[in-house]
Amino acid sequence: MATELQLGARIRALRQARRLTLRDVSERAGVTESFLSQVERDVTSPSIATVQRIAHALDLSIAQLFAEEPATGRVVRREARRRVAYPGLKAVDEFLTSNMAGKLQVILSTIEPGGGTGAEPYTHDSDEEVVVVLAGVLDLWVGDKHYVLREGDAITFPSRLPHWNMNHGEAQAVVLFCVTPPSF
Repeated sequence: MATELQLGARIRALRQARRLTLRDVSERAGVTESFLSQVERDVTSPSIATVQRIAHALDLSIAQLFAEEPATGRVVRREARRRVAYPGLKAVDEFLTSNMAGKLQVILSTIEPGGGTGAEPYTHDSDEEVVVVLAGVLDLWVGDKHYVLREGDAITFPSRLPHWNMNHGEAQAVVLFCVTPPSF
């Protein structure tokens, strides 16, 4: 059975385990206490860049924020994929690789029309990223360049360059994100 990470509850549990207040984390992350409280209660969905800042405020990488116990073996059954839903961003990520111990991370992302990572560019600690559009259309910004990727298109870029994406199409975009080493 697939497991879906409850991002807000995870952030709250990690914050409380570190004995940090909402104010401590909100100041470190550059967000308001009210906003962080709404994130923790799953009332609002932060952009990926904001999730990354919250993770760093907790002294974690974004990968550690999403990490769970390493699975044994390398097979990830469809029904056992770890899922992270971003309702406010109209996107769902499914992790196709079992854990962070390997050298590659593969994420299958389903992005509804109007959805994406949020308009705030972000970076992460992987060296390289490959994005493959399996269905639909994805607008991707890497640095100051804008790309429109259609079904079958792929792009490779350094993950440390600021980037973000959005589905401006009328149908779901199904996108494969491959990063090395794992960082998300």
